[in-house]
Amino acid sequence: MKIQIFDTTLRDGTQGEKVCFSVDEKLRIAHKLDEFGINYIEGGWPGSNPKDALFFEAAKTETWQHAKICAFGSTRRAGSTAENDANLNMLLAAETPVVTIFGKTWIKHLVKALKVSREENLAMIFESVNWLKQNGREVIYDAEHFFDGYKSDPEYAMQTLRAAQKAGADTLTLCDTNGGTLPNEISEIVTRIRKEMRCELGIHAHNDSELAVANTINAVQAGARHIQGTINGFGERCGNSNLISAIANLQLKLDYQCVAPEALQNLTDLANYIYELANLNPRDEAAFIGKSAFAHKGGVHVSAVMKDPTTYEHITPEKVGNRRRVLVSDLSGRSNVNYKMKELELQIGSADETGEIVKEIKTLENQGYHFEAAEASFELLVQRHRNHIPDFFGLQGFRISVEKDGHDLMTRSEASIRVKVDGHVEHTAAEGDGPVNALDNALRKALLRFYPDVARMHLIDYKVRVLSEGDGTAAKVRVLIESQCAEQRWTTIGVSENIIEASWEALVDSFTFFLYKQYAFQSQNEKKQLSVSLV
Repeated sequence: MKIQIFDTTLRDGTQGEKVCFSVDEKLRIAHKLDEFGINYIEGGWPGSNPKDALFFEAAKTETWQHAKICAFGSTRRAGSTAENDANLNMLLAAETPVVTIFGKTWIKHLVKALKVSREENLAMIFESVNWLKQNGREVIYDAEHFFDGYKSDPEYAMQTLRAAQKAGADTLTLCDTNGGTLPNEISEIVTRIRKEMRCELGIHAHNDSELAVANTINAVQAGARHIQGTINGFGERCGNSNLISAIANLQLKLDYQCVAPEALQNLTDLANYIYELANLNPRDEAAFIGKSAFAHKGGVHVSAVMKDPTTYEHITPEKVGNRRRVLVSDLSGRSNVNYKMKELELQIGSADETGEIVKEIKTLENQGYHFEAAEASFELLVQRHRNHIPDFFGLQGFRISVEKDGHDLMTRSEASIRVKVDGHVEHTAAEGDGPVNALDNALRKALLRFYPDVARMHLIDYKVRVLSEGDGTAAKVRVLIESQCAEQRWTTIGVSENIIEASWEALVDSFTFFLYKQYAFQSQNEKKQLSVSLV
């Protein structure tokens, strides 16, 4: 059975804290949603701000493969007429094939917000929908605060829907605007509404009770065939129903048709694309598409998953474009380590060797290391255990100085370093934006003479976490360094009571991992590039 998918990421989603898109970004997102197979894309409120007006102006000239672009607004103002209402005329001027307007359902809003009579509110709904229909628009009527209104005065709530239906609305969307309705209430109320209304019914759920997706699913099972939401659940307060989870559940678990079957494989890509343009970090724990959604840590779990993934996975991750991950930590057993080595294309050793590696991991994690966050350091640990990591360079010593100029408030950081490569000692110095950056620049400068390829790699992230807060400035810290070369990224780790020492450890592993992937040694003085490199 077909379900209409109505995306309001570009309107309701942008009302979420920290979510903001430029006109160009909104157009890019709209095209991504269109390619994915979304039926309706709500672009914004044409009369509310210049950015939305520009979006609709640009959208007129774009070609849309699948989706209908939709403008959003409210019913006419009290005391005016639909024909003369500025808001409604701006909706028409947007020239979208579909218009969504919201009207009031809850008596509390009539009394305290609009200060209009029940009769005037019904007239505002009827005349607004009717005017838009006369002008050839498909009209989706959003019954704002419908469930609160229905629970307060069910008869009047029904009158508002009847007014919109009589005026010609194509879809009646029941909105849980405050996000406080429970799934059983949704089921009961939608079932009753479905019996009386001949229009298509929709659901617009907010997530204030962490139930928006559940409420959306329950509404569909009770007869709604139009669902509204946002990608990644963006939206005001706690957000809207997350279309990523709603689509996956409806299509994979309940056999409703939301998008083309092959489109589901792009679900993770779509979610991450929206996160990227919103300049927000993806939620690792997000259902279906999160980095941790199919990550396994406990040894018993991993052992079972290796035999049959369905023992601890509710769906195959590839169905939604995700992948299985096995984490290596102090909870690991031999299964975790063997799976991770297979994933990293490392040869799986004997049971005794794997046992020794597991023992070393547990010891190091007890000291504060965290290998599930630093897979490059894990691979180095395994290969060092096998004596497969050459001594690319050795530290002879380094010194870091930090100077503060009291006059112009400038801070200077400088590092000098001595490293030994193939019997040659290189002594260099470099400045940086802080001591760790200076140390990175100095090490890179020292190694360039011997390994020119290090110019292609660079550090992109640096994280420090205090592990023993009660020790104050003497606390042990964990440093994670993420590095990149072309499209490849890797993370390394260091732990110490001294933040510079922890940083140095992570820094050395980062360079060593790059060189290990880039070079193999035929003899102590002869280098050759690996057939499989980082680029």
